[in-house]
Amino acid sequence: MKKKIDWANVLTLAFTIAFLPPIWAVLSPYIGVTTGAVALICAGLYVAAGNDIKKAVAISLGFLCGDVWAVIAIKVQEMMNFNPDAELYLTLFVMGGLAVIIGSVFEKFIFVPAWLCGWAIGLTIMAPIGIGNIGTLPLQIGAAMLAGVWYVGAVGDIFQRFILKKCRKSK
Repeated sequence: MKKKIDWANVLTLAFTIAFLPPIWAVLSPYIGVTTGAVALICAGLYVAAGNDIKKAVAISLGFLCGDVWAVIAIKVQEMMNFNPDAELYLTLFVMGGLAVIIGSVFEKFIFVPAWLCGWAIGLTIMAPIGIGNIGTLPLQIGAAMLAGVWYVGAVGDIFQRFILKKCRKSK
Protein backbone atom coordinates (compact mmCIF):
# COMPACT_ATOMS: atom_id res chain seq x y z
CA MET A 1 0.00 0.00 0.00
CA LYS A 2 1.39 3.36 -1.03
CA LYS A 3 1.58 6.00 1.68
CA LYS A 4 0.21 9.46 0.95
CA ILE A 5 2.90 12.11 0.63
CA ASP A 6 2.46 15.32 2.64
CA TRP A 7 3.60 17.61 -0.17
CA ALA A 8 3.42 20.77 1.95
CA ASN A 9 5.89 19.21 4.39
CA VAL A 10 8.15 17.88 1.62
CA LEU A 11 8.24 21.16 -0.28
CA THR A 12 8.83 23.35 2.77
CA LEU A 13 11.61 20.99 3.87
CA ALA A 14 13.09 21.05 0.37
CA PHE A 15 13.01 24.86 0.39
CA THR A 16 14.56 25.00 3.87
CA ILE A 17 17.41 22.67 2.82
CA ALA A 18 17.85 24.55 -0.45
CA PHE A 19 17.90 27.93 1.32
CA LEU A 20 19.73 27.68 4.68
CA PRO A 21 22.73 25.32 4.24
CA PRO A 22 24.04 27.14 1.15
CA ILE A 23 24.19 30.35 3.20
CA TRP A 24 26.48 28.54 5.66
CA ALA A 25 28.50 27.05 2.78
CA VAL A 26 29.11 30.48 1.28
CA LEU A 27 29.76 32.36 4.53
CA SER A 28 31.77 29.79 6.54
CA PRO A 29 35.09 30.35 4.71
CA TYR A 30 34.78 34.07 5.44
CA ILE A 31 34.82 33.33 9.18
CA GLY A 32 37.77 30.95 8.83
CA VAL A 33 35.86 27.66 8.69
CA THR A 34 37.11 25.54 5.79
CA THR A 35 35.24 22.45 6.99
CA GLY A 36 31.75 23.84 6.39
CA ALA A 37 30.34 20.61 4.93
CA VAL A 38 30.66 19.01 8.37
CA ALA A 39 27.55 21.02 9.28
CA LEU A 40 25.42 18.94 6.92
CA ILE A 41 26.60 15.67 8.47
CA CYS A 42 25.86 16.97 11.95
CA ALA A 43 22.48 18.36 10.93
CA GLY A 44 21.64 14.93 9.54
CA LEU A 45 22.35 13.28 12.89
CA TYR A 46 20.36 15.98 14.69
CA VAL A 47 17.36 15.29 12.43
CA ALA A 48 17.80 11.51 12.76
CA ALA A 49 17.75 11.96 16.56
CA GLY A 50 14.26 13.40 16.28
CA ASN A 51 14.85 17.05 15.35
CA ASP A 52 14.31 17.79 19.04
CA ILE A 53 15.64 21.11 20.31
CA LYS A 54 15.69 19.60 23.83
CA LYS A 55 18.42 17.21 22.63
CA ALA A 56 20.47 19.88 20.84
CA VAL A 57 22.80 20.63 23.76
CA ALA A 58 23.59 16.95 24.38
CA ILE A 59 24.10 16.39 20.65
CA SER A 60 26.35 19.47 20.46
CA LEU A 61 28.41 18.30 23.44
CA GLY A 62 28.65 14.85 21.88
CA PHE A 63 30.02 16.29 18.65
CA LEU A 64 32.52 18.48 20.52
CA CYS A 65 33.65 15.50 22.61
CA GLY A 66 34.21 13.61 19.36
CA ASP A 67 36.23 16.49 17.96
CA VAL A 68 38.48 16.51 21.05
CA TRP A 69 38.59 12.70 20.99
CA ALA A 70 39.91 12.80 17.43
CA VAL A 71 42.76 15.11 18.40
CA ILE A 72 43.65 12.87 21.35
CA ALA A 73 43.50 9.74 19.17
CA ILE A 74 45.81 11.25 16.55
CA LYS A 75 48.23 12.36 19.27
CA VAL A 76 48.17 8.91 20.91
CA GLN A 77 48.78 7.15 17.60
CA GLU A 78 51.70 9.41 16.77
CA MET A 79 53.25 8.70 20.19
CA MET A 80 53.08 4.93 19.73
CA ASN A 81 55.92 3.22 17.99
CA PHE A 82 54.83 -0.11 16.58
CA ASN A 83 52.81 -1.58 13.73
CA PRO A 84 50.46 1.16 12.39
CA ASP A 85 47.56 -1.31 12.05
CA ALA A 86 48.01 -2.41 15.67
CA GLU A 87 48.22 1.24 16.76
CA LEU A 88 45.01 2.05 14.92
CA TYR A 89 43.17 -0.96 16.32
CA LEU A 90 44.29 -0.35 19.91
CA THR A 91 43.48 3.36 19.74
CA LEU A 92 40.02 2.74 18.31
CA PHE A 93 39.38 -0.14 20.71
CA VAL A 94 40.33 1.72 23.89
CA MET A 95 39.02 5.15 22.97
CA GLY A 96 35.81 3.82 21.41
CA GLY A 97 35.04 1.80 24.52
CA LEU A 98 35.86 4.74 26.79
CA ALA A 99 33.66 7.10 24.75
CA VAL A 100 30.68 4.77 25.16
CA ILE A 101 31.29 4.30 28.89
CA ILE A 102 31.88 7.99 29.63
CA GLY A 103 29.01 9.07 27.39
CA SER A 104 26.67 6.56 29.04
CA VAL A 105 27.57 7.82 32.52
CA PHE A 106 26.81 11.37 31.38
CA GLU A 107 23.97 10.53 28.98
CA LYS A 108 21.88 13.48 30.20
CA PHE A 109 24.58 15.80 28.88
CA ILE A 110 26.29 13.91 26.06
CA PHE A 111 24.63 12.12 23.13
CA VAL A 112 26.95 9.14 22.50
CA PRO A 113 26.09 8.69 18.79
CA ALA A 114 27.14 12.32 18.21
CA TRP A 115 30.38 11.67 20.11
CA LEU A 116 31.20 8.67 17.90
CA CYS A 117 30.14 10.50 14.74
CA GLY A 118 32.14 13.59 15.73
CA TRP A 119 35.16 11.42 16.43
CA ALA A 120 34.88 9.82 12.98
CA ILE A 121 34.51 13.22 11.33
CA GLY A 122 37.55 14.56 13.15
CA LEU A 123 39.67 11.52 12.34
CA THR A 124 38.66 11.62 8.69
CA ILE A 125 39.70 15.24 8.32
CA MET A 126 42.67 15.49 10.67
CA ALA A 127 44.38 12.07 10.70
CA PRO A 128 45.82 12.34 7.18
CA ILE A 129 47.32 15.72 8.08
CA GLY A 130 48.96 14.65 11.35
CA ILE A 131 48.95 16.28 14.76
CA GLY A 132 51.74 18.72 13.92
CA ASN A 133 49.83 20.27 11.03
CA ILE A 134 46.22 20.43 12.22
CA GLY A 135 46.42 24.06 13.28
CA THR A 136 42.93 25.42 13.84
CA LEU A 137 41.13 22.47 12.24
CA PRO A 138 39.67 21.22 15.54
CA LEU A 139 38.13 24.67 16.13
CA GLN A 140 36.84 24.86 12.55
CA ILE A 141 35.35 21.37 12.80
CA GLY A 142 33.75 22.24 16.15
CA ALA A 143 32.25 25.42 14.69
CA ALA A 144 30.86 23.50 11.72
CA MET A 145 29.42 20.86 14.07
CA LEU A 146 27.64 23.51 16.10
CA ALA A 147 26.40 25.22 12.93
CA GLY A 148 25.00 21.89 11.81
CA VAL A 149 23.05 21.28 15.00
CA TRP A 150 21.93 24.82 15.72
CA TYR A 151 21.72 26.65 12.39
CA VAL A 152 20.94 23.94 9.84
CA GLY A 153 19.16 21.65 12.31
CA ALA A 154 17.31 23.67 14.95
CA VAL A 155 16.89 26.95 13.05
CA GLY A 156 16.05 24.99 9.91
CA ASP A 157 13.31 23.14 11.77
CA ILE A 158 11.87 26.37 13.18
CA PHE A 159 12.07 28.01 9.75
CA GLN A 160 10.34 25.07 8.05
CA ARG A 161 7.56 24.92 10.66
CA PHE A 162 7.02 28.69 10.26
CA ILE A 163 6.69 28.39 6.47
CA LEU A 164 4.49 25.30 6.78
CA LYS A 165 2.20 27.10 9.21
CA LYS A 166 1.91 30.09 6.86
CA CYS A 167 1.19 27.79 3.89
CA ARG A 168 -1.50 25.87 5.74
CA LYS A 169 -3.10 29.09 7.05
CA SER A 170 -3.38 30.57 3.58
CA LYS A 171 -5.59 27.69 2.40
